[in-house]
Amino acid sequence: MKISKILVLALVLFFAACTKLEPSFRGELSQATNIPVADLLKSAYNAFNNPLMDQSRFWAAQEHTTDEAIGPTRGGDWDDNGVWRVLHSHGWTADHGFLRDTYRELLQAQYASSNVLEFSPSATQAAEARFLRAFSMFLVLDGWNQVPYREDLKDFKKLPQTLEGTAALDFIISELNAIIPTLPDGPANVANKDAARVLLMKSYLNRGAFANRAAPTFAAADMTQVITIADQIIGSGKYSLANNFFDNFTWDNDVKSTENIFTLYNKDGDRGGNVRSRWFLGLHYNQKPSGWNGFTTLSDFYNKFEATDTRRGMPYPGVTDVSGLRVGFLIGQQYNELGVALNDRKGNPLAFTPDVKLKETGNNLEVTGIRVMKYPIDYTGGDQADNDYVIFRLADVMLMKAEAQLRGGAGGAAGALVLVNQIRTKRGASPMASVNLEQLLDERGRELYWEGWRRQDLIRFSKFLGAWQEKAASGPERLLFPIPTEQLAINPNLKQNPGY
Repeated sequence: MKISKILVLALVLFFAACTKLEPSFRGELSQATNIPVADLLKSAYNAFNNPLMDQSRFWAAQEHTTDEAIGPTRGGDWDDNGVWRVLHSHGWTADHGFLRDTYRELLQAQYASSNVLEFSPSATQAAEARFLRAFSMFLVLDGWNQVPYREDLKDFKKLPQTLEGTAALDFIISELNAIIPTLPDGPANVANKDAARVLLMKSYLNRGAFANRAAPTFAAADMTQVITIADQIIGSGKYSLANNFFDNFTWDNDVKSTENIFTLYNKDGDRGGNVRSRWFLGLHYNQKPSGWNGFTTLSDFYNKFEATDTRRGMPYPGVTDVSGLRVGFLIGQQYNELGVALNDRKGNPLAFTPDVKLKETGNNLEVTGIRVMKYPIDYTGGDQADNDYVIFRLADVMLMKAEAQLRGGAGGAAGALVLVNQIRTKRGASPMASVNLEQLLDERGRELYWEGWRRQDLIRFSKFLGAWQEKAASGPERLLFPIPTEQLAINPNLKQNPGY
């Protein structure tokens, strides 16, 4: 019996988080053996596109809740019933639509990955699927601390078990260690050995935070693991810091980047997600392309950069000559490719200001806030840009090693300083004379801004509950997101997180 591949895969994703599955549907699915395993694996990769690339999903949860991003309401624009404002002010509830959808879609990605294992994949295909499953579980654990998990995909009358905290992390670590020998060596846009190693590093580095987010601790054995794995990756000679920071994010970063370790593949007409949102979400309507005039960074964060730091911004070939835009941060008067100054829709100079509020009013509400352009615009990709979406890269590995050294690992502060200064020198920033944990957190911000790690970093450094621009100090319940109401209704093995 033949079943449409698209239909089956869509149904698989739809039922991912459910506790029951009609026997008739399961029977239909079990007969769909004509689906090539390669297609199922491709579907598993694709299942990450929306939760990771869409501006309202995991990225929003990790960035809008921090000192790096804000989504102001601009008069009648971007109100959306306050969903963006409550993320930044830490006022979300268990019914927040974007957090609900992020949780569900990450579970769907886990299911799509597990489903590959049901159809006799090759050893390499199975290893890739297990990596993707471990990755999705890690992201759910990071945000919600409760990970529904099914070992048996045949009997949907059984509820998924719930893995929590370090128990979930131990499972992820065991999976990664088991599959590393079988994973391919590359390229970056498939699950590979070094991608698994980086996820292992993040698991060991965050173990103490996942055990107790209010008061993280850092075991010497975990820090040793972080350093050992980092040395394997750095010592392989496969990666080096990119000569141009923005080559890691450009439309041909699969060729240009020398430091990307794991990315989500994007190719117009082939495969990909909403990576174009990374420039549309901040660009003004009168820029090229016409953007959504939404999100910005905060001036306190922008001011952490030295003027010479190339990560702060620069012209970029294929962007600046086409549109007048720079890459990095956009501040001040904006121009087109002919050098003509642009105006906003009210005829005011299109000059982005450092000041920004959660609720903007007045004549300048279209220009408040410093915009972020980390991904150089692909002007030839149409609705599907070719920029591979960056998950892991070498600089993060180096900074995680430096952090482990500062937290008592071999090499200590002297070793950490060498690594930090290697990055800073490459990026045009002045070398530091010394480095401590506070400075390292700032350096992680400068290097990894808007890549989706800031919330995790702030929690690990015990900074997430503090006050910053447009956000007052928040309570300890905000260290976790609430389990969505719809998930509690269908899975009694879940319980609501404290404080919600």
